[in-house]
Amino acid sequence: MDCEILTVGTELVLGLTVNTNAADLGRALAAAGVRVTRSTSVGDEPALVADAVRSALGRTGVVIVSGGLGPTKDDLTKTAVAEVFGKRLVRDEAIVQRLREAFRARGVQPMPEANLVQADVPEGAVVLPNTRGTAPGLWIEDAGRLAVLLPGVPKEMRALLEQEVVPRLQERAARASEPRIVVKSRTLRTAGIGESAIADKLGEYHALLGEHVTLAFLPSLAGTDLRLTAWNLPEPAADAALEKAAAALQPKLGGRVYGAGDEDLAAVVLGLLETARASLATAESCTGGLLGARITAVPGSSRAYRGGVVAYGNDVKLAALGVSADALALHGAVSEEVAREMASGVAGALGVDAAIAITGIAGPEGGTEAKPVGTVWIAVLWRDRVRAFTHVFPGDREDVRGRAAQWALDHLRRAIQDAP
Repeated sequence: MDCEILTVGTELVLGLTVNTNAADLGRALAAAGVRVTRSTSVGDEPALVADAVRSALGRTGVVIVSGGLGPTKDDLTKTAVAEVFGKRLVRDEAIVQRLREAFRARGVQPMPEANLVQADVPEGAVVLPNTRGTAPGLWIEDAGRLAVLLPGVPKEMRALLEQEVVPRLQERAARASEPRIVVKSRTLRTAGIGESAIADKLGEYHALLGEHVTLAFLPSLAGTDLRLTAWNLPEPAADAALEKAAAALQPKLGGRVYGAGDEDLAAVVLGLLETARASLATAESCTGGLLGARITAVPGSSRAYRGGVVAYGNDVKLAALGVSADALALHGAVSEEVAREMASGVAGALGVDAAIAITGIAGPEGGTEAKPVGTVWIAVLWRDRVRAFTHVFPGDREDVRGRAAQWALDHLRRAIQDAP
């Protein structure tokens, strides 16, 4: 079954509110085997809503609408959809009674009369009870067309979607003798490599994916996620197709894949350390504790992480980490020599098997021709061997610091995995 999503709200169109409902609807419908072909947002104007619903029904015959079912004057979704279906609005006394009981239970007496409009439903519509709020959902089906109206409050929408809408859609598909198919995704997470470099490594990858699997590149500060999606397959076949596609892609990426799903790189590194019965310490300058925060955000991190030193000033690098005055004088704080000495110094101070050191110029000031803003030196120590890497990261101060922490974790991951 194909369908479209329509979210209603001027605040969504203007970007004043993040449209989480569209994301929640897309994921839930895909998991239920409903293929979403288009997602649209419109403002709180009846003509815009009616036009969007009419167009969606013309393309797929099914539209799921979220928003515009409240008691205020801008909640006009029902009116617009009733017009599309050629139905008049009638007051449902059972809904009126539920509304009065709900307000009485809250201690609000009398109920504001404006709420009565929530009891007006298009003739012939099936009322979907809202257990989380006052605006019921509506199921309007006529001449092969289906519109499902859901409230815009996220928790109310999600509850109705799970309790009422998805089971009805699956039942509708069964009545139509449609096979039980799903749309499933799997994410491969990469670090230390850009989107274009991944594309070069994969080359003409389409033949590796198979007929029913597609690939999307999702770059971010943390790296590039590869989203594999299996379309229009029974669930076991979708799982098998995703497994085969992932297995075909990973060898081409040369160890750049560090995890799957929403797995965090810090958790991966901590897992490797635990397996090796090793401990970790960090020494940070330009990241100012961001790396330590990433690590300690992982539950159970204390099993491998001993602690860190934020050595922002050169005097702290000298006193707390044992960085030599000569290294600072000859090469500067942002240098391979200082990064190496920071890693060795914190490892020795805390008695660990692994260490990460970061020193750099996060900006927006402090850069030179030789060391522009974004220049970062990272050193990783793994069982007495120190490796150092330099990068010039793009972006603003926050971007540079975030990228530095992520790349530092990946350098240690690779050092552990590449070790004999």
